[in-house]
Amino acid sequence: MKSYDQIIDRLQLMPHPEGGFFRETYRSVGEIKQESLGTEFNGVRNYSTAIYFLLTSDMFSAFHRIRQDEVWHFYDGSPISLHVISPDGEYSETIIGNDIEKGEHPQFVVPAGYWFASNVKNENDFSLVGCTVSPGFDFKDFELAVRGELINKFPAHEQIITKLTRI
Repeated sequence: MKSYDQIIDRLQLMPHPEGGFFRETYRSVGEIKQESLGTEFNGVRNYSTAIYFLLTSDMFSAFHRIRQDEVWHFYDGSPISLHVISPDGEYSETIIGNDIEKGEHPQFVVPAGYWFASNVKNENDFSLVGCTVSPGFDFKDFELAVRGELINKFPAHEQIITKLTRI
């Protein structure tokens, strides 16, 4: 059985600001110019980017949002719970995994501008997923949630927000 330490080492993953470990695996050469992106973006973006992302059961990916759609792909380990809050305040949880018979999704899209967080379903386990973003990811498009502000905006979801935020 492989350990998550071996995966982190072999895939050369680094700590991610939202929690977990990641490494960018793809960044398209082509770029989209500012005038084609719209006012929500500042500067050019690559067509697409992709990362590996790993979480363990003793950590979580904190609520955050980006300006692009993000496609999640399941690779290995425990299923992962992806928690999403729409701009209108609708909460949903999707299980990303490979057991389709149990309703898990091997792939799932988080729409641009939605708040989302994730955690590993099984105890003493890890989840290895991939995330693809288009237009390509830039940290200028990343916003980490502030617990009190997110609770003020979505008070009905205080419990999950408190569980999956750090600040």
